[in-house]
Amino acid sequence: MSPSAPPPSAHNASGENADGSNGIGTRPTLERLVVADAAAWRAWLDIHEDTSDGVYLVLAKKGTTTPTTLTYAEALDEALCSGWIDGRRNRIDDETFQQHFTPRRKTSMWSQRNVGIVEALISERRMRPRGRREIDRAQADGRWERAYAGPATAEIPTDLSDALDAAPAAAQRFAALSRADRYAAIHQVVTAPSAQTRATRVARLIAGWHAEPPAS
Repeated sequence: MSPSAPPPSAHNASGENADGSNGIGTRPTLERLVVADAAAWRAWLDIHEDTSDGVYLVLAKKGTTTPTTLTYAEALDEALCSGWIDGRRNRIDDETFQQHFTPRRKTSMWSQRNVGIVEALISERRMRPRGRREIDRAQADGRWERAYAGPATAEIPTDLSDALDAAPAAAQRFAALSRADRYAAIHQVVTAPSAQTRATRVARLIAGWHAEPPAS
């Protein structure tokens, strides 16, 4: 991956950032949690959603019934209902994997995919108070409207496109990036918490690409 376009710190299966950090650059030690099914995960969240730093939740691959039947989609639904979000995924064995789940941070950006899931959960009357508060907060501060697309549908934002048009050498380097590297760069721009930070990120990306030697 190009050094001037690093990926998000923890890009998850649903397209959002959830690095599990405590805000001072360190990660809490999280337990590996095994629950029987979606109902048990929901019950666990009802008790711990306001007090836990997060968990590594054991999830089932297709056809698995032991030690859990809980699938990723089911786990994500319940997490969003409680104002939590998923993070990194790691394989455990042929039947299971673990998914990092943490409470959503106050500045965490929303993906368009999760906005769509949440809207369906609201229509099904499944949202719980903590999850509803996270939605209200995002709608109030503009993060809801700025929800970003995933890799399959992401488009180059106008400010980055304009900057590339003004810097042909950087545009050439950008065009040569892999799909993953290109999305990582777009993700940096569209998830900026402020206009100033966004402009700084665009300028840094352009400068980095401009300084790179041409591909051989």
